[in-house]
Amino acid sequence: MSDADDPTVLRLDEYLAHPPARVWQALTDPDLLARWFMPGDFRLSVGHRYTMRGTAMPGTGFSGTVQAEVLAFEPERMLRLGWRDADPTSPGGADWTITWTLEPEGRGTRLFLTHEGFDPGNEMQRRARSIMDGGWRRLMTGSLAAVL
Repeated sequence: MSDADDPTVLRLDEYLAHPPARVWQALTDPDLLARWFMPGDFRLSVGHRYTMRGTAMPGTGFSGTVQAEVLAFEPERMLRLGWRDADPTSPGGADWTITWTLEPEGRGTRLFLTHEGFDPGNEMQRRARSIMDGGWRRLMTGSLAAVL
């Protein structure tokens, strides 16, 4: 089964015309994160738990608030986060792992995103995966690129 056919994961990549140090900063600086993604009390420390607030999406079961945890990181190379919907009664039941991987490419960076843990047996998560595929692409090519 190819990644495109795997309903449990999204994999995206985008070339950004900025060095890995600058892209890393956009992924780990709370002020920059708030500008291109969602505001929250992020701190780059394994085990740090924090909250991000976005827009609720009832059609996907997303409450609008994410409880996140820094699971692992390698400076300027990889950041792995655990994500759960803050509302335990949410029908979407989000319990995902988000991994950002940075690879130098020429004078810029190839940024890879792996979003894992979608439940193909949950209609809300199937819908969320479909919406997030386009949402992540817009964030990477639009909001993140603009902050850089």
